[in-house]
Amino acid sequence: MSGYLYVVQMDVPDELEDEFNRIYDTQHIPSILTVPGVSSCTRYKLESADKEGTAAYLALYEVDSPEVPHSPAWVEQSDKGDWAPKIRPHTINRSHSTFRKLD
Repeated sequence: MSGYLYVVQMDVPDELEDEFNRIYDTQHIPSILTVPGVSSCTRYKLESADKEGTAAYLALYEVDSPEVPHSPAWVEQSDKGDWAPKIRPHTINRSHSTFRKLD
């Protein structure tokens, strides 16, 4: 059972939004889900926020340990497909956080 959430938030230019979502859903997530210690990934798009500048996209990855997103396997899988060359360079307002599940 996963005891951590790896939280990734970002924005992407409007003109790349469709391609961003297609690549994230059909390439990036399936690749990351092959990494040992990754249980799931769920994505969300912001509807409202009380803070200006909150990133529009959120991905929640359930992971077994806080080291998983920094592992060689994660790095290898995150560079596969069109994500690294076509999307990653255009993402902005990125943040990465790890949360531990409370007992």
